[in-house]
Amino acid sequence: MPSVSPNRPAAIFSPSRRGVLRGAGLTAGGLLIGLALPPAARGQTAVSVPLVARLDAWLHIGRDDRITFLIDRSEMGQGAHTGLATLLAEELDVDPMKVVIRNAPADKAYRNVYMIKSMLSGGKAESLSGLPLWGLEQLGRLIGQQVTGGSTSIRGGFDSLRRAGAEARFRLVQAAAERWKLPAGECDTADGMVLHKPSNRSLSYGALADTAAALDAPNVPVLKPRSAWRLIGRHDKRVDTLDKINGNADFGLDVREPEQLFAAIRWAPAFGALLKTLDDRAALAQPGVKAVVPLADGFAVVADNTWRAMQACDAVTAEWNRPEVDGGFDDAMLWRRLNAMVDTEGKEAHKAGDVDKALGAAATVISADYRLPFLAHATMEPMNATVRVGPDGVDVWAPTQAQTMAQKAAAAVTGVSEDRVRIHTTYLGGGFGRRAEADFIAVAATVAKAMMGKPVQVMWPREQDMRRDFYRPAALHRVKLGLDAQGRLVAWKHALASPSIMKRIFVAATWLGPDETAIEGCLDNTYAIPSTALKYVSVDTPVPVGFWRSVGHSHSAFVKESLIDEAAHAAKQNPLDYRLQLLASRPRHRRVLELAAEKAGWGSPLNEGQGRGIALHESFGSIVAMVVQVTMRDGDVAVDRITIAADAGTVVNPAIVQAQLSGGAIFGLSAALHGKVTLKDAAVQEGNFDSYRVLQMADTPPIDVHLVDSEAPPGGIGEPGVPPVAPALTNAIFAASGKRLRALPVVV
Repeated sequence: MPSVSPNRPAAIFSPSRRGVLRGAGLTAGGLLIGLALPPAARGQTAVSVPLVARLDAWLHIGRDDRITFLIDRSEMGQGAHTGLATLLAEELDVDPMKVVIRNAPADKAYRNVYMIKSMLSGGKAESLSGLPLWGLEQLGRLIGQQVTGGSTSIRGGFDSLRRAGAEARFRLVQAAAERWKLPAGECDTADGMVLHKPSNRSLSYGALADTAAALDAPNVPVLKPRSAWRLIGRHDKRVDTLDKINGNADFGLDVREPEQLFAAIRWAPAFGALLKTLDDRAALAQPGVKAVVPLADGFAVVADNTWRAMQACDAVTAEWNRPEVDGGFDDAMLWRRLNAMVDTEGKEAHKAGDVDKALGAAATVISADYRLPFLAHATMEPMNATVRVGPDGVDVWAPTQAQTMAQKAAAAVTGVSEDRVRIHTTYLGGGFGRRAEADFIAVAATVAKAMMGKPVQVMWPREQDMRRDFYRPAALHRVKLGLDAQGRLVAWKHALASPSIMKRIFVAATWLGPDETAIEGCLDNTYAIPSTALKYVSVDTPVPVGFWRSVGHSHSAFVKESLIDEAAHAAKQNPLDYRLQLLASRPRHRRVLELAAEKAGWGSPLNEGQGRGIALHESFGSIVAMVVQVTMRDGDVAVDRITIAADAGTVVNPAIVQAQLSGGAIFGLSAALHGKVTLKDAAVQEGNFDSYRVLQMADTPPIDVHLVDSEAPPGGIGEPGVPPVAPALTNAIFAASGKRLRALPVVV
C-alpha cells in the first residue's frame, strides 16, 4: 500500500478485523473498536455477528500510538471528516489533527441508518435518540444506502462516535489501572496518555492497546458532560487543510494506477436519443487512441491520455435515433406543461382548517405564480471514475457520495458479485447531490470492461457533464394568500407542479402520497396560519432530475419567504415585525430572525437605490435567517452584503459551520442571479461556465455569520445556507426598486 500522509483518504476492503488491519496498513494487535454494536453482540467478531450487529465504523489504536479512524462519510469540502474525527477525539482525549483518517469500504455495515430514522420520524431523527432501535438499525442496513447526503454526517455520528471514544477510553484506563494495581477512578487521560497524577505515572495508549483489547467493554459508556468538552464547539481547524494545500489530497482525477488508460465521453445530442451508427476509423488512426467504446446513448474514446481521448471524440462520426416524443421539448413547452398541470387534482400533502372558506372571507387575497428553472450541479471537478476489471474482481476509484450504489452499478455492468467490487473513495471536488448518482460509475465500468485488465479513468468533459446531469427540478408554485382586515395572514392555498425525483429513485415512496423531496419546506408550520392547504402535481418531462443542494427547500424557501414579504407589504407592515408576529410560538426561530436583523442593522438609514430583504427558513434540523442588502443602479443589481444568523443546535466546529453557511449563501446567490438551464429540442444549451454563470470573486459580497449558542441536538449545515438567500435577495430588490420578482434567475 502506498504511503499516505496522516489524514489522506485510503480505501479499506473488508470490515472484518483482519481486513481492516491489512487494508489500512495497521500494525497487528492493538485496540479495535466497532460502532453501533448492540449490547448482545459485544465481544463477538464482525464476521460472526448478525447483520444488525455488524461494525459500521472502526477505531484502531496501534502499539505504535497511531490512532486510525475509518470514516463512512465522503469528504466533499463540507468538513465531515474533521467533524466526525472531533467527536471521536473529544471522548478519547486526543488531538483530532493526529488521528489518521481512512475511508471505509462499501459494505452493509456502513449504511446511513440515520436517513432511515429520519424518514420514519418525519425528518426528526433526533427525536428517536435513546430508544431501543436495533430493529430499526437492521431495517436501515437492509434497505438503506451507504451515502453522504441530507446534511446527516454530524447528526448521525454525534452519539455513536462519542460512545466509541468513551468505550476506548474506558478500556485504556482499566488496562492502566490493572498494570499499576490502582483504582481506575484515580486515573485520568490527556493527549493520548493515561495518567496517575498522584504518583506521576503515565502510559501511552499504544503501550496499553493490547491489554485494553482483551478487556470487556462497558455496557453503557459514560460520556463527558457538556461542561467538560474541550473540542466540541471550540476546535476550529480542519484535518484536510494541509493535504489540500500541498497537493497530497487525492481527488478522483488524481488516480494513477499501473498501465492506466484514459477515456473521454461524448453523449447523444438530446435527452432520449440513442446511438444508431458509429464510424470510428478516423479516431482510431490518431496517435495514442486505443479504442472507441459504444454506449447506448453515447460513446467513449480510450487513449493514453485524456487530451488525446477528448480530441479523438471529434473524429468519431455518429448517427442518432432521436426521440419522436418530446423531440422538440424546450422552455416554452416546459412552462406550458407545468401551467396546464398545476390546477389538476394532484396529491394532497397538507390540509388544516377550511382554506377555501377562509379565502372567501378574506379582506385581501394575493394570487401569485412563482417559477424556478432546472439547474445543473456544475461541480468544479467534472464527473469521473477509474475502474479496473480483473480476474480477482473490480476496483473502483471514485469521488462518490454513494458507495452502495457505486458498488451495485459496477457489479451489474461487469457481472461480478457485489462483494467482489472494491470501492476506493477519494476526495470529492464538489458533490451537491450529483455524486450521489451512480451513472458515472456504470459508464466507467462499461469502458473498463471493454479494456479488460487495464484501469481506465473515464472523465466527462465539462460540456458533456453540464448537458448530461440530473438537474434540480423546474417548479411552478401557484399560491393564494388571504389576509383579514387587520392584515393578519389567515389562509394559504398552495399548489406545486414539478418533475418528481423520487419517481425515478424510489417510485414506491410516491405511491401513497406526494414526493416529499418536492414539497419539503412549502408549509412547514414555521408561521402560525389558521387555514392552509398544499397539493403536489408530478409532471413528467424528458429532463432527468435529481438531488441538488438543499433539494426541495431550494425552491420552497424562495416562494414561502417571498410571499410572506408580499403579505407584509399588503398589510403595510415592516417585513421583520410581520414575521415576528407569526412566530409567537417559535422562540428559536424568533431568536435567529432577531439576531440576523440586529447584526444587519435592520431599519437603519440606507442610501437612495439601496434596499434590505430578510428571509427565514428551517431545513435539515437547522434554522437560518438572512438579510441581504443591495444597490440598484441603471437597472442592475449589486449585492452589497449578506448577514446570516443560524441556530444549528450543538456546533462541533464553529469555523466549518460558518464556512458552510457562507458557501451555501454563495451557491444559492449564484443560482438566484444567474442559474438557468435552457432547453431546445430536448437538449441543454449551456455547456460551460461562460453560459452557465457562477458567482465570481469580484461579485461576491462580504458575508457575516453569527451562530446562536444552542444546546439542541446538532442540525445539518451543508445545505441550510442555500434556501434563504434567494428570497432575501428578491425581497431586497423589491425594497430598493418596488419591483416584485416571482421568477428566478433575477431579471430586473
